[in-house]
Amino acid sequence: MPSSCPELAAAAAAARSEPRRLPAAVGFALLAAVLFAFFFAAAAPSPLFVVFQHAWGFSSSMLTVAFAIYAIALLISLLVAGSLSDHIGRRPVVLAALVLQAVAMGLFLLAHGIGGLIAARVVQGVATGVASGALSAAVVEAAPAARKQLGALITSVSPLAGLAVGALLTGMAVKFTAAPVTLVFGVLAAVFALGAAAVLWMPETVTPRAGALASLLPRVSIPVRARADFVRGLPVFIVVWALGGLYLSLAPSLMHHVFGIDNGVVNGLTVAVLSGFGAIAPSLLGRLGAPRSVIFGTASIAAGLALLLASLATRSLALFFAGTAIAGVGFGGSFSALVQTLAPQADSHERGELFAAIFVVSYLAFSLPAMLAGFLVAPLGLLNTAEGYAAVLLLIAAFGTWRQWAVLRRCARSRPVSG
Repeated sequence: MPSSCPELAAAAAAARSEPRRLPAAVGFALLAAVLFAFFFAAAAPSPLFVVFQHAWGFSSSMLTVAFAIYAIALLISLLVAGSLSDHIGRRPVVLAALVLQAVAMGLFLLAHGIGGLIAARVVQGVATGVASGALSAAVVEAAPAARKQLGALITSVSPLAGLAVGALLTGMAVKFTAAPVTLVFGVLAAVFALGAAAVLWMPETVTPRAGALASLLPRVSIPVRARADFVRGLPVFIVVWALGGLYLSLAPSLMHHVFGIDNGVVNGLTVAVLSGFGAIAPSLLGRLGAPRSVIFGTASIAAGLALLLASLATRSLALFFAGTAIAGVGFGGSFSALVQTLAPQADSHERGELFAAIFVVSYLAFSLPAMLAGFLVAPLGLLNTAEGYAAVLLLIAAFGTWRQWAVLRRCARSRPVSG
């Protein structure tokens, strides 16, 4: 066998030239952690806006601009780059998003006025938009082969857990540290820089294919198999994320002006309770199955909003947090169930666009009602604006619950009776 040695040498040389990659299990954990970190960072500025406003003296309308510009930048980048990772691979897109996010955290550290804050929010929005579709798809694909539902579960829970922990820890930093801005954004800048270095060694989960430039044309696409479930879930997506926008945009102001509380920890808790109960809800509702979880979750949002309205009418902080916790169960439970229903209905080359569609709807619902509410505070007053916002969401939640229940009931009637 004279040729065996040259063949072995060639194989060894090829193996040495092949870049080393992280084990699949480590890559999956890394991707899940990165997804969590992006949403942690998304919530971090919320308790700090009060700090920035006191330090720089800008108006509440400029605060609305800072909130809006983040959502606009996010949506544009999501529309442009939402399916790019389906063509060039998940790893380069996630890497670019992590580098941009590290830059955004640095801009928060360097900001000395509202202009710097807006610039940081723009870069953060672009980074999050680039990451959303690619990271969500990558987590699903990197999940263990026998437990693909785990990837969909983490994709739906990580945003909520990240928002909860980000708001709570940032609120604690505002309350208990002398330099919360430096602490929060300095740590986050380091986390995203390290994440970018680690992603270089991450296994790729898709095979690159042609059409990358064409994919940059703003568009979203929903696989034919998933369209009926997606359209039926629109009211649920809208009420879930509009509820998040209500809390992130108005809750600290409500604490101060309605309940007479000015405390960073309490401000963080308003978001943390909503998102925290949302993060554990999929585990609580998982045994119901996805269709019933959506129904129960959307009904929980309606019940929580009813309590929220009662709390605003009576100035009861206990009712406020009780309603927030109940709405939070629906916030996470219904969104998670919808994602777990939709994700398996897309092939790997379609999944990036599907998640882009999910996040486009979600972030429009997250940003536009909150921006409108910000403009209505001056003419209508904070309390009237918050009550009107919550009442509209209550109607949408009731409609979404009825629509999901009607479909489930129709499916049950159409099943053949055995025996």
